[in-house]
Amino acid sequence: MINIIGLILSLSLIIFLAYKGYSTIITAPLIALLTVLIIGGDSNKYLMLTYTEIYMSGFSSFVKNYFPIFLTGAIFARLMEEALYVRSIANFITNNLGKDKTIISVVLAGALLTYGGVSLFTVAFVLYPIANTLFKEANIPKRLIPGTIALGAFTFTMTALPGTPEIQNVIPMRYFGTDTFSAPILGLSASLLMLISGIIWLTYRVKQAEKSNEGYGDYNIDNSDVGSNSLPNIYLSITPILIIFISNLFFSKIFYKLIDGSYLDKYNLTLDNVSGTWSVIISIAISILFILIINYKKINNLNSVLNSGISNSFLPLLSSSAIVGYGSVIKSLPIFITLQSIILNISSNPIVSEAISVNIICGITASASGGLTITLDALAPTFINISQSLNIPLEVMHRIASLASGGLDTLPHNGAVITTLAICGLTHKESYKDIFITSVIIPISVTAFIVIATSIFFV
Repeated sequence: MINIIGLILSLSLIIFLAYKGYSTIITAPLIALLTVLIIGGDSNKYLMLTYTEIYMSGFSSFVKNYFPIFLTGAIFARLMEEALYVRSIANFITNNLGKDKTIISVVLAGALLTYGGVSLFTVAFVLYPIANTLFKEANIPKRLIPGTIALGAFTFTMTALPGTPEIQNVIPMRYFGTDTFSAPILGLSASLLMLISGIIWLTYRVKQAEKSNEGYGDYNIDNSDVGSNSLPNIYLSITPILIIFISNLFFSKIFYKLIDGSYLDKYNLTLDNVSGTWSVIISIAISILFILIINYKKINNLNSVLNSGISNSFLPLLSSSAIVGYGSVIKSLPIFITLQSIILNISSNPIVSEAISVNIICGITASASGGLTITLDALAPTFINISQSLNIPLEVMHRIASLASGGLDTLPHNGAVITTLAICGLTHKESYKDIFITSVIIPISVTAFIVIATSIFFV
């Protein structure tokens, strides 16, 4: 019981400090070591060993596996901004759907950008000025903007839509030997359910506000120009996204299925283990080259743009790595074996136990990528053995893991939540309710439905 209380206090402290704005890069190792002192038993005799070997091993492992994804993704996002492609895409969608469809236009703009590999943080920065203007013109409460951005960027394009290059859809590939297009029917079904449910909720909230004559609210409007005639053509703007999609599909489904991967034997790897990640990296790199070639005369200071993209990759990468390091320490403690046993004993169905365990750990760490990595590091071999004995395809296990990572991860202390609210100039009290519904309640409900439907079919 003391160990359980100590773990709860540890998690509460990391949540509280994250809520207050302290970086997990600093707090995660400190709280991990504090947890060892409280509930580590004999482990507290080896405090520095825990830090340098256990914490840093988890930290460095995440960097090793996913730095190329974060780096290429951040550079791609920065070049998309510099070429004005992101603003062109956002403006095209919002302007063509009209003011009466403000909610869905902002959601679709965010969805298209994240599906194209633009980071969640970048999407919030790009969409906010546009959403702010549109919400003001349509007299929709500003407090609904964060929930609208969350639906488009933090949900189905992050975890469900087949082919999305977001890290939450990339991580399971290393464990299951799959690719980003795994279980496409499940992914598409989940995506539609999340989108439709989210739009229904936000539309209901708009109608509530109309009945009470709330209006936009007493806020200063950002008069940024969101409809400039100098924006690039929409077809050119979406080409880099199409390149990523088509290239990823080609390399993961065709190219790496045809070549001999025996040279990987000496590294104890197979093409199934690495081809999915390689396909995403290569696809983003090709798209980056396309943008550079097309815009070589327009990008005035390429070095500055590249450096900015590189810098943008570091904070989310290191923050996620810090959480993985924290999880590695928790995983090394005796209490984790108890938690693991409890989770696995919830159900003999690996689909159910995987969905529950991923969501719980993502909630504990407030990180979809960090929690997903921690869970699969510890439990993927067990899930694989059980699923294979039941003839459940590993592609299904991939999709369930990815779906489950998007739920409890966006609790109030989540970094993307705090950043989005800060960008919008709003507080948790004003806007978190809609973020909670669109990015926690709806994704968890949809995941539960998919888990039940899938279990009926396979188990």
